Amino acid sequence: MDFAEKLMKEIHSAIGQNKRFILGVDGLSRSGKTTLVKRLGSMLDSKDIQNLIIHIDDHIVERKSRYNTGQDEWREYYYLQWDIESLKEILFEKLISSSELKLPYYDNYLDRHEYKNLNIADKKVIFVEGIFLLRKEWSSFFDFTVFLDCPREVRFSRESMKTQQNIEKFTKRYWKAEDFYMKKVRPIEKAQLVLSCDKLVKE
Repeated sequence: MDFAEKLMKEIHSAIGQNKRFILGVDGLSRSGKTTLVKRLGSMLDSKDIQNLIIHIDDHIVERKSRYNTGQDEWREYYYLQWDIESLKEILFEKLISSSELKLPYYDNYLDRHEYKNLNIADKKVIFVEGIFLLRKEWSSFFDFTVFLDCPREVRFSRESMKTQQNIEKFTKRYWKAEDFYMKKVRPIEKAQLVLSCDKLVKE
């Protein structure tokens, strides 16, 4: 991963200044975000650099707060899928200097949250991966951001056959929200590093 050299320079610079490094990995659904952070986390593990991966999708809200709200489905997904302001306060504002996080983890089966405490005192690098990370409420909290650029047809092909059959949900909910994000926020222009999913697969 040639791009990893650039990231490692940024990380070592922060560590050298005794700072925690916060890396945001953004990208639309099924673009390869989880694969990337796992690879980078393993690379840091091999160098004995303590790190933690936080998946934004672990912290979505209950169904009643994001479905059948009276708003357009794409707006529910973009604006209501997460409690944007709450995550800003309990997660993003605490990443740099806090020694512990208390976060709500969503149980999809039970449709409820379980709060867990995360000890991050020894973490030198924290990865946050998820869609829409570069929205204005969160973008300023990252030391470095990566955006995974992947065509819709490639991402859709990675969904299960059962999921692909619900095409109406994609057209009304997911894809409209993605289009809004790409046009309004312009994450490709904002991210410090843009990677194609082809490059990620090859490496």
